[in-house]
Amino acid sequence: MNPSPPTPSFSRRQFVRKVAEGAMWAGAAAAAWREMHAAETNPFAYDVKRFSRTDPALLGWAETRRRTCPVKEARRLAFGPDDAVYIAAGTQVVRWSDAGDRPNLELGAPVRGVGVAADGTLFVALTDRLAVFDPAGRRLADWRVPGARTWFTGLAISDHAVFAADSGQRVVWRFDRAGKVLGRVGERDATRGVPGIVLSSPYLDVRLHSDGLLRINNTGRHRVEVYTPDGDFEQAWGEPSAAIHGFCGCCNPIGLALLPDGRTVTCEKGLPRVKVYRADGSLESVVAGPEAFAENTRQTAPPAGGTRGGLDAGVDSRGRIHILDRVTGEVRTMQPGSRA
Repeated sequence: MNPSPPTPSFSRRQFVRKVAEGAMWAGAAAAAWREMHAAETNPFAYDVKRFSRTDPALLGWAETRRRTCPVKEARRLAFGPDDAVYIAAGTQVVRWSDAGDRPNLELGAPVRGVGVAADGTLFVALTDRLAVFDPAGRRLADWRVPGARTWFTGLAISDHAVFAADSGQRVVWRFDRAGKVLGRVGERDATRGVPGIVLSSPYLDVRLHSDGLLRINNTGRHRVEVYTPDGDFEQAWGEPSAAIHGFCGCCNPIGLALLPDGRTVTCEKGLPRVKVYRADGSLESVVAGPEAFAENTRQTAPPAGGTRGGLDAGVDSRGRIHILDRVTGEVRTMQPGSRA
């Protein structure tokens, strides 16, 4: 196993300074801000209390299990064969399975994301590279991409390709399974009608559905975008709003998951909530609202400013949604049903 090369010492502040494009997303963020504060005497007060309770009629999922990740700074989760759970946490990959938990995999650098192929090959997103492991945990390769600002934050794996969300360069890289770069998805291109990804924080995510299309969260535009693997822009849905149907704050949704029938699961920070949208982008139900994540809400309110909170989610083979609380490290298993 080759030693890991050093990871660039980027701080989140440096990340924001390098990649934020305030002029591009200020209009959308301002619209959400105005809605959140319309009733306030002080127009600069951050108060979203009227949005912090979820209408019970919208809650269509019930919690059936809760586990806590033993490693701090849990960031992303993914599912492997036989519904084994893989969690990117601290400098490790935590691996849970109903057949018995496996030892954590230590990377020696912050783990930003994780993805598992159907054959068990493990892909780990570090800040500036992808590390590839065989099912036994032997390191096979490290993949890198051109550019000095890479900040990997999400992965999607198919039988023939790997898609890596790069928050630093605001693009999703497409690799073949040997590590060759095949293209860039989401890069602004007026000739192809691609609007470009707008980010102010490192939360870019990507998911690949069985329909062959990618879902990417464009947080600065407050929407989910759909692309072909070759990078053709197909459609987008979502809008800036603190109301339950929209995405609030400067940058949401921060995480995505896909249900087998094409519905999309979204995760948010600031007002931490997990929702399910139909294929046409209309809201179907709420999996869990802000009232379920008290500590997460405190961590994403000022003065923290959203730097430590938020949620991630994954869907297993049975269609259950698993929510990762990035503050407490808890993983909640949710299935359709009444909470009564």
